[in-house]
Amino acid sequence: MLIGISVIGVFGWKRISREIEKQRLLKECVVFEIPDLEIKAPVMDGTEHEVLSKAAGHFPGTGAVGSGNYCIVGHNSTIYAEIFNEMKHIEIDMEMYLIDNDEQRTKYTYVVTKNFIVEPNETWVLDDFGDERITIVTCTDDGTQRQIVVGTLKK
Repeated sequence: MLIGISVIGVFGWKRISREIEKQRLLKECVVFEIPDLEIKAPVMDGTEHEVLSKAAGHFPGTGAVGSGNYCIVGHNSTIYAEIFNEMKHIEIDMEMYLIDNDEQRTKYTYVVTKNFIVEPNETWVLDDFGDERITIVTCTDDGTQRQIVVGTLKK
């Protein structure tokens, strides 16, 4: 029984620690949000394990906040940051927001236009398409493929 309580305590502490870190990052980083799915995540530069274990990651070399194809990736997982677990419920025309970490905390609104599945090696989704969009990449529930959600900037 003592071992069981200890295990529960460790997992509880990990969850609390992740939430404290997330709240700190939400104040310092770009923020991605889908209110309809109750998703709100900090976005850090890079896609390394260290980044993705606590935030969404911005793919190097892709667009900037509010311009180009701003591409982010995040886990759909119960092990890591649990950022995009609800992404499977995304619908066309839902609004998504990027809040810049500039002094004004400028808010950009994107509208979901596409939701599809690709193989992990299909990196064309990160290309510049000559418009202002956001591309979200996450794993499917079984982890074998990638769910892609595209939103275009609302003017």
